[in-house]
Amino acid sequence: MHRISRRDFVRSAVVCGIGATTVSCMNDVQKAGQKSTRYIAAYDTESPACLAACRKIVEVHKRFAMPATFFIVGRTLDAHPAEYRQLLDHPLFEVATHTYSHRMLRDNAFCGAAITLDERRKEIVKGKEAVERVFERSCIGLRPGCGFDNAFKGEPAVLKLLREAGIRYVSSLLWGPDYSLPALLTEPFSYEEDGFPDLWELPGHGWHENLLKDHNRWGPRRLTLWPSPFPQAIPDGFCQTPKDEFEVNKVFLEKARQTNKSFVSLIWHPWSLAKFDPAMKMLELTFTHVRRLGLKPCTYAQLHEHVSKT
Repeated sequence: MHRISRRDFVRSAVVCGIGATTVSCMNDVQKAGQKSTRYIAAYDTESPACLAACRKIVEVHKRFAMPATFFIVGRTLDAHPAEYRQLLDHPLFEVATHTYSHRMLRDNAFCGAAITLDERRKEIVKGKEAVERVFERSCIGLRPGCGFDNAFKGEPAVLKLLREAGIRYVSSLLWGPDYSLPALLTEPFSYEEDGFPDLWELPGHGWHENLLKDHNRWGPRRLTLWPSPFPQAIPDGFCQTPKDEFEVNKVFLEKARQTNKSFVSLIWHPWSLAKFDPAMKMLELTFTHVRRLGLKPCTYAQLHEHVSKT
């Protein structure tokens, strides 16, 4: 059995409470010998409504001392550069690019066909330049609009554009097999098989939360696999309350911890979060659970630094 120091025992009692809850938390402390599963709060910041939403989101992050990565569309950033810099220029936050105008970098079954290769170059370069111009720091990550079910595998021309632009990681694997949801708890991987060993894929996991609430107005869609790898994460209907959404989040957080994954990160959109939950109760519930599980918060840039050195 893994030994527990007196300090860890006292700390677990303070953080987790007394009695039966303490016993549960002690089990978490006993598992401290396992590698730490990282947790990344990440936001696809892509529309005018995101600015007001980010103000509320940032308040919660500062209160919880919770890092985050904001993938921001260049056109959205250019509309309010001073406001976004004031909000997100903080040691807790990484700002990465979400392309310049959210156009498709490869075909997506739901969101449409890819633009031309020259247009893709512009989306990548202009999006990265917008982040670096506003925040005056390097932008090393890109999340493409909508994401894909096979990341950028088999797309050497796009991978070449990404490398030439100075992108060191992408977060493009945002769907399960055959464009299903939820996205699986896939681990980071490099694009070595495509000839780009120094370019990393750092996926997203779970649901695109806007679809859980029908905020895209797609209505009922054939989205899930059968049989599902996560049946407990498929609600009976659209989420109605912040707690409903949190219960879905819990499935992925706990499964990542139980299976010793290197990280877990859910796919969130500021405009959708604020529309559904203006008080950001879901964030509070989720961040509290992240701490309770002993997950290690970080940003995508910090995860990249870790995996690229191992």
